[in-house]
Amino acid sequence: MQPPFLLVDLDRTAPPSVGEPQDRVLVGVAGDRREPPEGFDILLTGASDPPRPWVSCADPYATARRLEEVVTAQPAAALALVQVLRMGARLTGPDQLVLESLAYSTLQGGSGFRDWLAAAPRRTPRPATEPVRLARDGARLTVTLDRPWVRNAFDAATRDALCEALHLAVADPTLTRVDLRGNGPAFCSGGDLAEFGTSHDPALAHLVRVGRSPAALLQRCAPKVTAHLHGACVGAGIELSAFAGRVLAAPDTVVRLPEVGMGLIPGAGGTASLPVRIGRERTACLALSGGELTADEALAWGLVDEVTGDAR
Repeated sequence: MQPPFLLVDLDRTAPPSVGEPQDRVLVGVAGDRREPPEGFDILLTGASDPPRPWVSCADPYATARRLEEVVTAQPAAALALVQVLRMGARLTGPDQLVLESLAYSTLQGGSGFRDWLAAAPRRTPRPATEPVRLARDGARLTVTLDRPWVRNAFDAATRDALCEALHLAVADPTLTRVDLRGNGPAFCSGGDLAEFGTSHDPALAHLVRVGRSPAALLQRCAPKVTAHLHGACVGAGIELSAFAGRVLAAPDTVVRLPEVGMGLIPGAGGTASLPVRIGRERTACLALSGGELTADEALAWGLVDEVTGDAR
């Protein structure tokens, strides 16, 4: 097998033909902004404030080396990510979610995730009686994630309760605005790690993920949804909110996609929602690097629509 990572110095080398290679993460580096070549998974540049799909870095070559380390450490997850993003560009929104779930379920049975799980500390579940609160005021529905003691970590009960709320938003035409919020110090810190590895049937997990999908419901009611971000917006926290027609972020908002480092890919709809806002190349960079975006950086990328002091 050839190495899973290929770096092309676009200042010195002509880009490979479009569509190649399918079995490697293809990263291009250029010293300044230029017309972006096709077929790359990530494009890095030293130029400041470049348009997408370029990602600006103080040292693009150092960033590329860090990406190579991630890809080498988790090749199955890294390759699955870029393949899902490539294919997703040709699919409808609902089909993108099915593709993502199939890849996610496959990786749940892989050695990368098993090794991460074996090394991770065990966590005790801390469920909520009412993980999602609803409040209606006329034509406006406020949906609040309410597990502040775990920074609104997304567990199965939260997923199911959020689905119920979003079913209401989809079915009721008199609801013209839905505000999605998180109670406590963070909007949502991502999947609840206390539940990771508790499903021993990846095929059944895929069916559940597709059948009980907040992402699929958000796709259907997105124009009326406003997401209010603050604090940690990790994994599912940003994957779901990125579907919203409008995304507001408090100045303390921090965005991160950590799944590849765990041997997985985003599994709450992120490979469908983020590319619409920031393109597949920047989505791949955010997910592969596992790095953080501040509120202002997320605004510059188009991941949020406004940074505001009253996003809560």
